Amino acid sequence: MYKTLNIKNAILFLFCIQIHSFSYAQEETTQKPLGYEEFLNRVGQYNLDYNAELLALDIVLAEAESAKVFENPNLSFEVTDNRERKIQMGYELESSLEWNLELGGKRKARINVAQNEVELTRILLSDYFKNLRADATLQFLNAIKEKNILDVKVNSFETMLKLAHSDSIRYELGDIMEIDARQSKLEAISLLNEVTQQMADWKNALYDLNNLMSHELLDSLYFPKGRLNNFSEVYDLQNLISTAQENRNDLKIALQNKKINQGLLRLIKAERKTDLGLAIGVGTATVVNNEIPPSPAFKWVTAGITVPLKFSNRNKGELKAAQYAINQSEMLYKASEIKIKTEVHQAYTQFKASHKQANQFDTNLLQSAERILAGKTYSYQRGETSLLEVLDAQRTFNEVQENYHETQYAYEASLIELQRIVGIWEIKFDLF
Repeated sequence: MYKTLNIKNAILFLFCIQIHSFSYAQEETTQKPLGYEEFLNRVGQYNLDYNAELLALDIVLAEAESAKVFENPNLSFEVTDNRERKIQMGYELESSLEWNLELGGKRKARINVAQNEVELTRILLSDYFKNLRADATLQFLNAIKEKNILDVKVNSFETMLKLAHSDSIRYELGDIMEIDARQSKLEAISLLNEVTQQMADWKNALYDLNNLMSHELLDSLYFPKGRLNNFSEVYDLQNLISTAQENRNDLKIALQNKKINQGLLRLIKAERKTDLGLAIGVGTATVVNNEIPPSPAFKWVTAGITVPLKFSNRNKGELKAAQYAINQSEMLYKASEIKIKTEVHQAYTQFKASHKQANQFDTNLLQSAERILAGKTYSYQRGETSLLEVLDAQRTFNEVQENYHETQYAYEASLIELQRIVGIWEIKFDLF
């Protein structure tokens, strides 16, 4: 009787744990369901990293504006006073305006480089968002997968919990041995541990999901709602390669870097051209009352040109470096072309393999495993089979369901990666 009470107390304890754990999970994570389109809108609007990248565009736009500025002229004033009052030499006032006249198209070259840098930043920003969108979609799918696996484990735990409770009653009635009652209880505890771990995995996936939206983790979490619309799309490898070469930002970035380096070379050549310094001034002198060299008041105008001597132009290291940078950007462009072809081949191969695995997965296995488990459980309760056979059927049922969800996620992830690498986006979700 004492052992029977211990078993029944253990079962009651498991029920309490179950109620506490799942009520806590529902309280924290079921308040804010989130569809895919709304999720992407929130990522684009609130993701702090992406908003920081948007500020980078504002910075280069401001720098492009500063590239249009002309050099400022210099205005100077000068007063000359002899300070010898006895000889009455008077004093002089002079003002001048100086301005450096840039020659060789320096300003135009600076503006061209700044505009190319703005365009490069736009391309980088577009590439950043495309990768963010793909990563966010993968995280959205991963959270759905983790929840599906959690449901599998919860269902298995509840099934075993009922079996353990039934075994405690059967043991009390003398229908089964104590070892079977204890074994079913241990299996229920083991499954509860799996549920606890899977719940943590699911919550961590939700934390990652909410982090992408820069959502404050206060009293609630958003959780994904929907499923990927797995349309049967037939891809042609050569068309994918051609599309990738047109759409991928890698090539656009490499080409834009080449334009920037070419612009820098033109700017360096322009800066080696000689500038002219222009100056114009006016002055006035007061009356000189000195008896020896008396002089009336008078005014004058001065004008001059300053020509810098560019001895530094003999050093052509900067020119060589700029030309090497252009050659480097050309090589990087060709390397990007090869890299894109390789990545498309790899992504296409993985997509075909994952698609084939998903199609080969016989969903009838799920129903078969469920029927086998139900049959074994029924036979065990009637004393026609052993508990080990029920446990084997339960593990097989769990593995089949988990493999199904993992296989589906692998296929969906390969589809997203293929579209990311090709530079297309045709991902859609169905609400349910």
